Amino acid sequence: MNINAKIPDGPIEEKWSRYKADAKLISPGNRGNYKIIVVGTGLAGSSASATLSELGFQVEAFTHHDSPSRAHSVAAQGGINAAKNYQNDGDSIWRMFADTVKGGDFRSREANVYRMAECSASLIDQAVAQGVPFAREYGGYLSNRSFGGVQVSRTFYARGQTGQQLLKGAYQAMMRQVATGRVRLHTRCEMLDLIVKENRARGIVSRNLITGNIQSHTADAVVLATGGYGKIYYLSTLAMHCNATAVWRAHKKGALFAAASWTQFHPTSLPQLGDHQSKLTLMSESLRNDGRIWVPKKKNDTRKPNDIPENERDYYLERKYPSYGNLAPRDISSRAAKEQIDAGKGVGPMKNAVFLDFGTAIEKEGKKAIESRYGNLFAMYQNITGMNAYSEPMMIAPSAHFSMGGLWVNYELMSNVEGLFVAGEANFADHGANRLGANSLLQACVDGYFILSYTIMNFLSGQNPQPRDPDKEAEAEVKKRIQQLLDIKGTTPAERFHKDLGKILYQKCGLSRHSGDLKAAAEEIKTLKEQFYSDLCIPGSEKDLNYELEKAGRTADYFELAQLIVKDALHREESCGAHFREEHQTQGGEARRNDADFGFVSLWEHTPAGFQLHKELLTFEFLEPSERDYS
Repeated sequence: MNINAKIPDGPIEEKWSRYKADAKLISPGNRGNYKIIVVGTGLAGSSASATLSELGFQVEAFTHHDSPSRAHSVAAQGGINAAKNYQNDGDSIWRMFADTVKGGDFRSREANVYRMAECSASLIDQAVAQGVPFAREYGGYLSNRSFGGVQVSRTFYARGQTGQQLLKGAYQAMMRQVATGRVRLHTRCEMLDLIVKENRARGIVSRNLITGNIQSHTADAVVLATGGYGKIYYLSTLAMHCNATAVWRAHKKGALFAAASWTQFHPTSLPQLGDHQSKLTLMSESLRNDGRIWVPKKKNDTRKPNDIPENERDYYLERKYPSYGNLAPRDISSRAAKEQIDAGKGVGPMKNAVFLDFGTAIEKEGKKAIESRYGNLFAMYQNITGMNAYSEPMMIAPSAHFSMGGLWVNYELMSNVEGLFVAGEANFADHGANRLGANSLLQACVDGYFILSYTIMNFLSGQNPQPRDPDKEAEAEVKKRIQQLLDIKGTTPAERFHKDLGKILYQKCGLSRHSGDLKAAAEEIKTLKEQFYSDLCIPGSEKDLNYELEKAGRTADYFELAQLIVKDALHREESCGAHFREEHQTQGGEARRNDADFGFVSLWEHTPAGFQLHKELLTFEFLEPSERDYS
């Protein structure tokens, strides 16, 4: 298979400008003859739908939510990065590019990362024009704060609601186009398959979650903007409805899956407090600007945090990484927390957390200043835990969060299946082996507002619009798959299988991995998958609202994806970013890359014989790969 990233020639500062200058166009009068399907209505999907329809294309947008505004983009609280240098602290597009490539442990494509940094400034202007209420300084300038892995302040924010406010901007832009008739919105519809003819994406098959109706939809291009697959770990920061079905179905129809095992564990999630939980709650990384992370120096310390004197506290991030302190990158901060917890210094009812303490900041600046920055986050924490973080430290713990892996795309955000474009977290393109905080909202917005409008038009230019006939064969295939699940008639609900699968992945393919554990995980997943297909229980019918059927279909896809995740992790004999192989670490316990043997992104093809590996070799023309040092 020929892997062509289609990166434009020339200096990195000019690649995107040259691409836009050379891109083919379609006249405004003819754009309405082409139809584009957009699956997902989070930031990437809504912004893509709004932008493409504004240009004159017909757009059909699909969401399994009752409203696009329910998309999980609302949960990204802390901020969005942009190289505006409003603080005059030395920031630039180049510095943002370098920070992001380094933060991803030199496992990302240089050209894509630079383009994201380059477009970041325009994105802030776009959001302000839409009315996004970014925080402002006293004089009216937009305010900034810092996130992990950087030494400048480039993060724009709307208190602790940045994702929600950005999504409102994209949502209103899309709904404006719904009102004009250029966007046809399908709510409560879940994509269950991709229609591919002669290696060309021709549409999707969806299920109406209320009526159970299976329907095919054909188009000239398909955009998947369905988010990440971190919910495969069951206990994660993702909403319960988040799933991998859309990308996995595309993978099984020929789309390459890249770096499947690169999953980020967020260091500031609320810890698990019991076996009853079905998800975990994210506390924004922005809290690490003012909060100090520590554990008791004494193992199994049962004292209340305020009873532990200063000299008996270990501010381990400040000790290990003095240059970055509590704003060390997420992968490093999460592993450092796990190290303390595993050493018997964990806190909380299950001894699985560390403290995030605002005492110093409140003493220095006053409660009112901290409340103005994080008031809604502190209120959320108290609502969930019953604890007041103004008077005692928060408890936080690492949890599954963001998927750096995803469907492979080239520079144009098109997969190896022609006409299938992938945006936002659903693709692998920008973050390497570890995402820096506040870059997820940026990638989603940049892909949807600024990139797809050029690349999709370039692809469609010169092609005739395709017939809109329904694909009955594809519909029958989906109906057959649903019926096979219903016919099992076992005794165990899908939720139980998903929970057990998540435990296997957390324990054996989580924050740290070892070949022995990964081999054991592969066998355990295989056994659990066999049990799933022999003992799954789905009450009810496929012809109406059936949450258990929805869960079953998603869990079936999770089993296959989990097998690929473990295979990918076992194959990569190095540590890089969030992929930490215990066999490959420095004397100080940090990740040790193997650039000579693994300086590539793993691309997996689904074949009848199993997963077949392909490689996209990573070349660094503008940055010299180096060992990450945040000390």
